[in-house]
Amino acid sequence: MALTAGEQSPGTSQVADTVRLPVLVSLIIGSCVGSGIFAMPQNVANVASPGAAAIGWAITGVGMLCIAFVFQSLALRKPHLDSGVYSYVRAGLGDFVGFASGWGYWLASIIAQVGYATLFFSSLSYFVPVFDGSHPMLTAVFVSLLNWCIFAVLRRGVRQAAILNIVTTIAKLLPIAAFLVLVAFIGFHTEIFTADFWGRAATFGSDGTGTGASTSSLSTQVKGIMLFTTWAFIGIEGASAYSRRAKSKRDVSLATLLGYLLVFVLLLLVTFLSYGVAPRSEIAAMGDNSMAGVLELVVGPWGAALVSAGLCISVLGAYVSWQMLCAEPITLMAQDELLPARLGYVNSQGAPATAQSLSACVIQLFVVIFFVNEAAYTTMVQLATSLYLIPYLFASLYLFFLATRGSGIQHPDAGRKFNLDGPDVPRRTNLFHLIISAIGVVYALWLFYAADPKFVLLGMVLVVPGMIIYIVTRRRAGGRVFNPFEWFIAAIVTLAAIIAILLMVQGSLTL
Repeated sequence: MALTAGEQSPGTSQVADTVRLPVLVSLIIGSCVGSGIFAMPQNVANVASPGAAAIGWAITGVGMLCIAFVFQSLALRKPHLDSGVYSYVRAGLGDFVGFASGWGYWLASIIAQVGYATLFFSSLSYFVPVFDGSHPMLTAVFVSLLNWCIFAVLRRGVRQAAILNIVTTIAKLLPIAAFLVLVAFIGFHTEIFTADFWGRAATFGSDGTGTGASTSSLSTQVKGIMLFTTWAFIGIEGASAYSRRAKSKRDVSLATLLGYLLVFVLLLLVTFLSYGVAPRSEIAAMGDNSMAGVLELVVGPWGAALVSAGLCISVLGAYVSWQMLCAEPITLMAQDELLPARLGYVNSQGAPATAQSLSACVIQLFVVIFFVNEAAYTTMVQLATSLYLIPYLFASLYLFFLATRGSGIQHPDAGRKFNLDGPDVPRRTNLFHLIISAIGVVYALWLFYAADPKFVLLGMVLVVPGMIIYIVTRRRAGGRVFNPFEWFIAAIVTLAAIIAILLMVQGSLTL
């Protein structure tokens, strides 16, 4: 039976109400400031000029600010929904849509961790050359070892992992701060920054790959950077995922806003200061750890070493944050009878042990898949981001329903927990919720449009196995499988997955 308001899952009493504001903020920073900020100079320069990047960041800034406000508003408006992203979507749009969002969030976190671990060893190659990419199987082995070592740490409980996250968050911000100061005062040149500001020079191909002798249109450049800029913000909802463990629900709201503002400022500075150090073509030719390459141009090899060390710490911290976060949806869905009950087990240290074991095993599976297919880090980024868009879209849609009709789509299995009203919402606040939720929905849909269709299709293929497990679990529990809206969503997912499988059989859709 689903938990009602005020109930705790077995084993969580030791850790409930212990996560305070600094820890929540560090979870957001630790999740957002991971690999994306260190790869941002190359990722953006490869597809966009400074002018196009400014437009892209403006769209991303407004869109992700609204997404952050969506989760902030839901945390205040529905304080009894204490399971973050998953519970909001389930309450508003039904069990299956909530499940699809939780499943997509979990899978995206899994893929992100493989990307983080891969980039960790790629950055470590600055100090240990054997990880320079010439021995991919060796890298795969060490990625696997890292996965299981972090798993062993997390089994000791949330409090120990949270302390590790705070330490790594502080440590990784230091080289980023050094980068910003050194580039701003020593390496930035206005004439380099303003040269070909709108990308009209025939330097980059129109397909956004950095090859060819034609120019890319402004709209193509803007679309090209959208998933990368959004990827850098993934984790902005991290505080809401731990809302049930927070000391105060208002801490969740404040942490979301503070985390967003700090991350946004850091991302803007890293992106645009880099444009002023070297021509765009030179930055685009750098590797994934392009921040190190930029600083090396400014101060020499020691700058690259500093940033490489910072990236190793940063990616390790983000890996810990995401492995903490990704087990939560599986545990909660199991406790709510959307997945087999055994996945909801929580050990005496408050760790969701079974869900963490499953996550570690699936990470291992994706390590094999990605390394066998020689998938690039950017491929993992775009596939993970496409999956993260699912809960972002539906959480925004739920707040939109609350602002326009006062409730989500009703479904008979929701229970009292989902139907409870939160604090009274003044008319002016409700109008604000309407605006930010509408922007959040439009922004998420725009990102699906801007994404490479193959990643959207591959994402739907990954949702289908979970959908099968969900249907079997619901039938065994005697609950309703789909409401009318969920039938529509399930049909779209199934159709997209069939199309993707047919394209893969034909060989026209690959990683």
